[in-house]
Amino acid sequence: MLETTRTSIQSLGQAQDCSLSKIGARDVRYTVTSLLNYFFNFLPDFCNLRTVLMHKMITKITCRLGRCVSTVACRTTQVRRFLHGAYFRIQPSVQEALMEGRPVVALESTIITHGMAYPQNLSMAREVEKIVTTNGAVPATIGILRGQIHVGLTDEELQFLASSKNVVKVSRRDLPYVLSQGLSGGTTVSGTMIAAHKAGICVFVTGGIGGVHRGGENTLDVSADLTELGRTPVAVVSAGVKSILDIGRTLEYLETQGVCVAAFGESREFPAFFSRQSGFKAPYHVQDEEEAAKLIASALGLGLSSGVLIAVPCPRERAASGQVMEEAIQQALSEARSKGITGKELTPFMLQKINELTDGKSLDSNLALIKNNARVGSCIAVALSKLQKATRKGNLPRQEDTTPPQPVVIGGINVDFIAKAQNSVILGGGQTNAGRVRRTFGGVGRNLADCLSRLGLTPLFLSAMGKDEHSESILHYCHHMDMSAILQLEKKSTATYCAVITSAGELSVGLGDMDIHHQITEQYVSQFKENLCRAPLVCVDGNVPLSTIQYICQLAREHQLTVCFEPTDENKASKPFLSDSWKALTYISPNLQELRAINRTLGNPLPAELPSRLEDVIKTAMALARPLLAHLCCVVVTLGAHGVLLCGKSLGGSISLRPAAHEQPAAASLCATHYPAIHISGEEIVNVSGAGDSLMAGILAGMLANHDTDTCVRMGLLAASLSLRSYEPISPEISTATVSWEQVQGKTWPAAKVWKMD
Repeated sequence: MLETTRTSIQSLGQAQDCSLSKIGARDVRYTVTSLLNYFFNFLPDFCNLRTVLMHKMITKITCRLGRCVSTVACRTTQVRRFLHGAYFRIQPSVQEALMEGRPVVALESTIITHGMAYPQNLSMAREVEKIVTTNGAVPATIGILRGQIHVGLTDEELQFLASSKNVVKVSRRDLPYVLSQGLSGGTTVSGTMIAAHKAGICVFVTGGIGGVHRGGENTLDVSADLTELGRTPVAVVSAGVKSILDIGRTLEYLETQGVCVAAFGESREFPAFFSRQSGFKAPYHVQDEEEAAKLIASALGLGLSSGVLIAVPCPRERAASGQVMEEAIQQALSEARSKGITGKELTPFMLQKINELTDGKSLDSNLALIKNNARVGSCIAVALSKLQKATRKGNLPRQEDTTPPQPVVIGGINVDFIAKAQNSVILGGGQTNAGRVRRTFGGVGRNLADCLSRLGLTPLFLSAMGKDEHSESILHYCHHMDMSAILQLEKKSTATYCAVITSAGELSVGLGDMDIHHQITEQYVSQFKENLCRAPLVCVDGNVPLSTIQYICQLAREHQLTVCFEPTDENKASKPFLSDSWKALTYISPNLQELRAINRTLGNPLPAELPSRLEDVIKTAMALARPLLAHLCCVVVTLGAHGVLLCGKSLGGSISLRPAAHEQPAAASLCATHYPAIHISGEEIVNVSGAGDSLMAGILAGMLANHDTDTCVRMGLLAASLSLRSYEPISPEISTATVSWEQVQGKTWPAAKVWKMD
């Protein structure tokens, strides 16, 4: 019996590494108390010595578990602070990959802002990200926009950095000033390593690192990249050290900093950026990505505070001649000295001058080595990820939770009875109008969740319905959605809605029994707080009770959540605006009537009447949206047959859908962009009830996929056009095949028109 008990305790000790994030202090106390009770209650005949030994064993396990719990809690707090901090923004796709343990590769942005001219820098950045993706990793280009460090950039943010003239070259020393002043900049190797480490990214790809400048023994001009490698545990994959530097002294300095340096490939020859040979040997070499991954894993496992440098030679067919490059370097150095160019301006000047002196051959080599480094670095990141997962599986008896964070949609679910008149005029006075009546399933929240699910996102849907004749039909129809959290209530009626529409598809009158929506309470929704706090997007419709909306807004304020409010109708549109709760929202998607109701609630000036002419409609919508943009990222005004008007802050030439863009007062001017709708004849229009919800879901799906704003809106317009032709509020034809970036690119679109709102 004693042997069995000892085995059980040893098993507990071995299990201390199992799902530690789920073990709390309470669990440790409970486990220890249970074990002690077991020994003292059931082993009274054991001698005192054995009892003491058992007690010591249990105490040891307690201490080990306690230390592990403390470590996990500290790491969790650190990650949360990073993800939600004022100085950082992590792109949703990067955040999701990190949380799932998928390989992520950090990329610097100084090469975009200071290394090449526009537009070559932009095409290079896009191509490098594509190479990373093709090789199985997630790219995370790091840069600074409006005083905030971005880990992962959208295409429009890449365009902004690539085309901006007055951006800063940001190393460790520059970070506090640049962030405090709300400036934008490209991060150097040093700056990128800091952000990558804080985000939990282990592998970083660059062209070449900085080092000891020639004559550095006199000028003490030593790049901060070297000291960063000595204190930040990130693996840097580069083509060695830039050949304009003193490579010998750089290797000596890296040794002093305790940096493990390994050449990649068949030789220990340390590469010299443009050239494959430098005349110096690397201390070590790794033959392939698996060996490199093992080296990096060892460094991380030891808990060393220093980084690893993997030096990858430039592809042989694109490498430059060492002699030609050295002659160009000497000439460029001489000119730099004569012009008094020093410090962080020296490297960009040297690279530009060498490019001129070599008739562009150095730039060709530069592009080739960057792309090669991206390929090699991605393969190393994939190998490292596999190695880490295999190690975890070997140590952990329980399977780790790799469920990606879901969007969350909170709102109404209705059974809709749609009666469409046969004639253009509906007769009153109690007369029966010829037409067709259909039952469908709607509700704004349900429509959003349905469309997002069809677009591959499958949000967690929070809603309430009765246990009645309608509930089973709803669950069957919504089988493709995540309905696991739906509240089903006895003796309550599922919400029903009856709409009478004209032959042209316009709503004539609507009747609703919506009382069950009051059951979508704060108490119910708060059960899913963890889901909400992890969600890349939270959508709330106007059917939700005011107290629940205020609870969501409070969470958004505390955890920097991205929240979209869909007003539902004119009477419900103002709910968040009855207090300051609305200031925590990110997007709203009202029509013109709902936008007017919101402004009425806020006490803002209102137009005497709403116009019908498009130019006047846009002018009125801009005036009504303008006061809301002090706090909201974007106001999406749906204009029916006229399309959609986006109002927000411009970044890189178009309105940004990124939540970070509205947080900085130094951001670009306010703009409005009108996107015309896809033309559909009156005969083709079957139902308008879900078109607006399809539009917004398409836009949000594009945003979560990190597409540019134009693509996001046009994905929404594609989804809306499909739903207009469908008897269902959300067309069953909506899918990732029919609403996608490829579909947008393959279609000719009318030009969007932009107005300045300032």
